[in-house]
Amino acid sequence: MSTFDKREDAFEAKFAHDETLRFKAQARRNKALGMWAAEKLGLTGAEAEAYALTLVEADLQEAGDEDVYQKVRNDFDAKGVEVSEHRIRRTMDELLSEAVQALKAEG
Repeated sequence: MSTFDKREDAFEAKFAHDETLRFKAQARRNKALGMWAAEKLGLTGAEAEAYALTLVEADLQEAGDEDVYQKVRNDFDAKGVEVSEHRIRRTMDELLSEAVQALKAEG
């Protein structure tokens, strides 16, 4: 195996690792976002947990974060919860950063 092949394999392995980390971080972020949103919606306990899982599932509908944002936005609007788009998106960013850091710390 040439040096080029080894380098290519290393890049592919890093890409696969990064994609796995990204997927896990987004799922963790979505669950945390779901718990945050559930609190705003007045949900607790099992209802809050179930709601959080709906956000994890919502992220599988289309690429990117827009599906998750739109679910939270629609649910807030339906219940008359006043939270700005900026606040929701900032919370999404903050929770994603926390999820990435937690996953890196776990090794």
